[in-house]
Amino acid sequence: MLKQLLRCTAVIATGLFLTSQSIAAGILRYATIGEPPSLDTQMSTATIVGTIGEHMFETLYAFDSKYNPQPLLATGEKIEDGGKKLVISLRQGVKFHNGQEMTSADVVASLKRWGEFGARGSLLMKNAISLTETGKYEITLVLSEPNGAWKNLLAYPEGGPVIYPAAIVSVAGNKPLEPKDYVGTGPYKFGEWRPNRYVELTRFDDYSRLSTPGDGYAGARVANFEAIRFIPVPDVGTRVSGMQAGDYDYAEFISGDLYETLKSDPTVNIHRNGAPLFGLFFVNSKSGILKDNFALRRAIQTAFKEEQALRVSFGPKALWEADGSIYPKGNPWYTEAGVQRYNLGDAAKAKQMAKDAGYDGTPIRLLVSTNYQAHFDQATVFTKQLADAGINVQMIVVDWATLLKMRGQADQWDIFVTHHGFVPDPILITFMNDSYPGWWKTPEKTNLTAAFTSTADPAERKKIWAELQALIYEQVPAIKVGNGYSYDIASKKLKGMGDSTVLWPHFWNASF
Repeated sequence: MLKQLLRCTAVIATGLFLTSQSIAAGILRYATIGEPPSLDTQMSTATIVGTIGEHMFETLYAFDSKYNPQPLLATGEKIEDGGKKLVISLRQGVKFHNGQEMTSADVVASLKRWGEFGARGSLLMKNAISLTETGKYEITLVLSEPNGAWKNLLAYPEGGPVIYPAAIVSVAGNKPLEPKDYVGTGPYKFGEWRPNRYVELTRFDDYSRLSTPGDGYAGARVANFEAIRFIPVPDVGTRVSGMQAGDYDYAEFISGDLYETLKSDPTVNIHRNGAPLFGLFFVNSKSGILKDNFALRRAIQTAFKEEQALRVSFGPKALWEADGSIYPKGNPWYTEAGVQRYNLGDAAKAKQMAKDAGYDGTPIRLLVSTNYQAHFDQATVFTKQLADAGINVQMIVVDWATLLKMRGQADQWDIFVTHHGFVPDPILITFMNDSYPGWWKTPEKTNLTAAFTSTADPAERKKIWAELQALIYEQVPAIKVGNGYSYDIASKKLKGMGDSTVLWPHFWNASF
């Protein structure tokens, strides 16, 4: 690894001929972990899709620095009929990248497509009675019952309700949009996609920005760069050495073993995530050996010593916490419900539990990518711990783009490895969505989720969330590894980033 750090790369195989000429032209060069499968933000919860897409596509609301949703494409709302009727007013004069003005027709068409096919759309729209244009700049959503998380759902862009032109989105169906249809209202517009070289976004000169100061993801978004190039660089050592050589201006997901070295590197700034990511081992609830066998899932959970996996994958203790609560201490959603089953690492007990659950030695297929080194490290530890408990694991190692495709095919895996970023409302966690790969849907979950979303009372929602977390440890739709604080690195010349890596890094309001 040190050799990778010390070498200076003049030309890199990913086409990184972008030297000081790019800097002079105002092009920000971002080294990503790999190639995105698509840039259709509505249809994917992949972080890389959301990170690129948020610069092109916008939502009705956006989170401020305290995670409160603020109007972005909306101007406000009226809540009627006890929360069942939402009347949302829209900004006027907002232009799409194709020059057309955004109206209620575009918003309705976008929300309908998101509700039917989008990654998180059913969480709100499954209870929609009607969604209509009630004015050129007004929409009305009528629900069968109140949804206490509605504004958070409309503000969350990753797999969220970004707004596309009606002419595009109304005929898109469930197929990801083609590049020619990447048309949004954001400060950057789609430029070109050169596979395995870069995705380029260019400044949208007719962007209609807010006049309020930028605050988190809310407020004014100023495009100071001529273009942003997202360059796939799967190897973390190459991302780091490329930063040190001046080939990139920003590089994401750097491994924990380099943290102390890079803290003292005078050429880079470290952007540590302000809120923890948490690794997740998703269990297949649709097909395979683990489909309905909660007892075997609990045996697997009992064998896992998460603390060891965190130490191996994140390194310095400053970058991880062995905490079984889905939300960290200090957060209003924190609860210890169910966590007595976390971080046990009891091989003998797990072996007996697996036997009692009818386990016959069939290999459990573990799907993992090396693009995220932490995923692979955690999977390696997990596999060894399960072997000690007599549970056979077959690791299937692929690149990230392939994993994103395979995880949607229920017959291809039994467990897959990913991570989840901080979300301000538990309903946004991917396993709360019945259609997310893993496909956790049981009567107990359905009843608790319905109760959780139908009330806006904070105390009642916290109580029900504790019951849901206890159910997660009982039915094990996913195993939480722990809290990990990922970090990115940036060039010293890059200014205005602030705390923008709390959820996803963004580059409006940033500059050289």
